[in-house]
Amino acid sequence: MIKVSSISNAQAIAWATQQLIDHSDSPKLDAEVLLLHILDKPRSYLFTWPEAELSDKHHQLFEEHIARRMNGEPVAHITGEREFWSLPFYVNNSTLIPRPDTETLVEYALGLALPRTAKVLDLGTGTGAIALSLASEMPTWQVWAVDYSEDAVALAQRNCQRHTLNNVTIAQSDWFSNVPDLQFDLIVSNPPYIENDDIHLSQGDVRFEPLSALVAEESGYADIRHIASQAREYLSSGGFILVEHGFEQGSGVREIFAQMNYRNILTIKDMAGCDRVTVAQMP
Repeated sequence: MIKVSSISNAQAIAWATQQLIDHSDSPKLDAEVLLLHILDKPRSYLFTWPEAELSDKHHQLFEEHIARRMNGEPVAHITGEREFWSLPFYVNNSTLIPRPDTETLVEYALGLALPRTAKVLDLGTGTGAIALSLASEMPTWQVWAVDYSEDAVALAQRNCQRHTLNNVTIAQSDWFSNVPDLQFDLIVSNPPYIENDDIHLSQGDVRFEPLSALVAEESGYADIRHIASQAREYLSSGGFILVEHGFEQGSGVREIFAQMNYRNILTIKDMAGCDRVTVAQMP
């Protein structure tokens, strides 16, 4: 850090950006997010008050946060939250950090022709990002969200309380093992879909996320196949299933759904133009 008796917001951001150049794809943004978290200010504050000086306490804490980021720790883990679908979510290392690509699934689900009081199931809910985003947009829907990890369930419940949603039920379940015997109009999931020898597992933020939420057998298709198979017992006639997957897995996921006699199978691309979500419908 610049060794002076005081340091301004602009100087702090400039220093941190330089420190993070070799450790982040977005060094300036990371620096801004971390400083704003410490100051508990909106982003506009940095533009309005670039010359405002940091207190000694904030100065020291900012140095500590930047050191953690230089060690590879995700910004979301340092701040303890991440925005998704314009909603803030608490995050921790018990599950995946919500990512913008997953908003593709939420957007498509909201555009489906579902009943006004649709029953929706989110499998492997993690932070609850998908389930809670859908529930916040469609208060007449009844949403069930499950996860195998008890820590993830507790985190999703905390996020549900944060957004005061009363149309969501969150429970521990190994996929469908503890799901109520209902007919759902929509089943959604962002399951593990990465091969266990994928080189990306040793890079970036995923190094700090649980492998159980990332990796699947059968070249990444095992959990998707299981979900597609079991979902047939829980979907209403004409009900939809949406599954997120890797950008090279679109054709494989479509084949799985076709083998199980789903219809109207379609793969949706994310904001980068990559295959990201596949939707299918029960006969």
